[in-house]
Amino acid sequence: MKTIASCVNEILVARPYLEEALSREIINFSALAKDLNHTVSEMLRKPVKNGAITMALRRYKTPVDFENEVFIKNVFKNLGDITVRSNLSDFTFQNSETLINSHSKVLKKIKKNHQIFYAFTRGIFESNFIISSSEKNNIEEVFKDEKLIALKDSLSAITLNLPERSSKIVGLYYQIFKRLAWDNVTLYEIISTTNEFTILVEEHLVDKAFSIIKGLKH
Repeated sequence: MKTIASCVNEILVARPYLEEALSREIINFSALAKDLNHTVSEMLRKPVKNGAITMALRRYKTPVDFENEVFIKNVFKNLGDITVRSNLSDFTFQNSETLINSHSKVLKKIKKNHQIFYAFTRGIFESNFIISSSEKNNIEEVFKDEKLIALKDSLSAITLNLPERSSKIVGLYYQIFKRLAWDNVTLYEIISTTNEFTILVEEHLVDKAFSIIKGLKH
């Protein structure tokens, strides 16, 4: 049977930003209770008093895994180099039987140029190519017979070297996304390997994004 407390818990778990603001005591309980009243009343199918929701909010305890929290702090403290690459283009093509062959032609063209940024991701229905804009004409030529879904220029990549075993830490990427979102930094693309994490942003956002990520160390 649902109660006001269980409804409040369900809402807060589904809205992590709100949960964090509540745990840091930077939100007005009464105002939040008033805002949640309609949702809680619908969940319980009966009218609910704001005071009862306020009480549930005050009693709410954020589930904290102290060991994991220590791990996250250590990861950010020991972040490796942060690398920035600018002047990138992002191509998205529809998957086809010939797409891999086109991909191999690109690799042959760029294999000796280690200064070129290149990343490839194959999804179920489409594939994504991120490459230095200096190679844009080559991509367009090689993939001229493929269906282009999207193309975005003027992008920058910020790559973080993560400590080993960071993939075992719960909520690590969430902490990065949260900091960027709070400062209105839109992520255009995300690339991840075992010990590297790369975000793509529009070039006018790269300085802000770099500053935020660098600040994670502190």
